[in-house]
Amino acid sequence: MFRRAIDLAAMLFLLASLILLVAAGASWFVGLSDNRTIAALRTDHDVKANDNASAAVIFARASFLLAHDRIDEAQGLTEALTRRGDQNAFRSLLFNLGNARLRQAFKLISNGDLSGAVPFVNLAKQNFRRVVELDPGNWDAKYNLDVALRLVRDYPLGQENEGDVLPASKQLWPDMPGVPEGLP
Repeated sequence: MFRRAIDLAAMLFLLASLILLVAAGASWFVGLSDNRTIAALRTDHDVKANDNASAAVIFARASFLLAHDRIDEAQGLTEALTRRGDQNAFRSLLFNLGNARLRQAFKLISNGDLSGAVPFVNLAKQNFRRVVELDPGNWDAKYNLDVALRLVRDYPLGQENEGDVLPASKQLWPDMPGVPEGLP
């Protein structure tokens, strides 16, 4: 009887060990696959991330898209990254999205398209504000938010529509600082 209990315990131990070994092997295989995908993205190969990809793969895919100025596609990955629960990767992606939008705005500004740059600056401000909300100690996000705020001013609540309201074609100053249009 005692011998039978020992045999049963040994069989259960071997079965549990086998299950753990299979689980470890599957985890290793998934990690290997993730590493290959990330390496391919870093070597400038466009590899799609599947729906159940890890946060690291999604972040690498978003970084690849941002490097190729495909900001809208990278923005779409924020939802998937949120579902993974990796807050550091999510904050980093928001910060990188803000930087990409500021780069687009600077390109438009250098081409003289001030009004076309305003929406990109406003979207960048939203990204940087969200990063600062999630990580108040992020100095880089605070600095970039300050730069974006200097490019396009924010009106205090309730003061935007006070006083004389001019039609859009008669605005005295554009939203972006620069040389005012018209004669002095």
